Amino acid sequence: MEKIYIGKIVSTHGIKGEVKILSDFQYKDKVFVVGKKLIIDDLVFLIRSYRVHKKFDMVTLNDYKDINEVLYLLNKKVYVSLDDLELGDNEVLDEELITYKVLTNDGKRGIIKEIFLASKTNKVLRVFFDEEVLIPMNSPMIVKIDKKNKCVYVDLIDGM
Repeated sequence: MEKIYIGKIVSTHGIKGEVKILSDFQYKDKVFVVGKKLIIDDLVFLIRSYRVHKKFDMVTLNDYKDINEVLYLLNKKVYVSLDDLELGDNEVLDEELITYKVLTNDGKRGIIKEIFLASKTNKVLRVFFDEEVLIPMNSPMIVKIDKKNKCVYVDLIDGM
């Protein structure tokens, strides 16, 4: 079972066993769902309730109903099983995307060197062809992401 890192438990909230998870995971809507499983210290926990509070994902786990039952989880890393993630055809984790090839409309081949956030919502691919090119993930330049062949097809504009 391959585990994917989704965040860290940073504190508790209230006295009823709720924990605060700090996460910048790209597919939170697929992970933080009541009934889904989270992995902490190789133990599997079931999400009993979920809500968002400020920048934190607030979760109660299993049948914990008291703050004292969850204190041992503080500062632990939280993972999800790749099998439980259920990604769609056009959804790829950044960790996987870094291994993909890049093909352009004019036949150039490149490799993705890095994926970074240019702003809170704008991811950028740093691709190396003959020179380095930055391609925004949400731009129309990205034509297709082929998960089967591990390839990203891009339509570069003139001058890139």
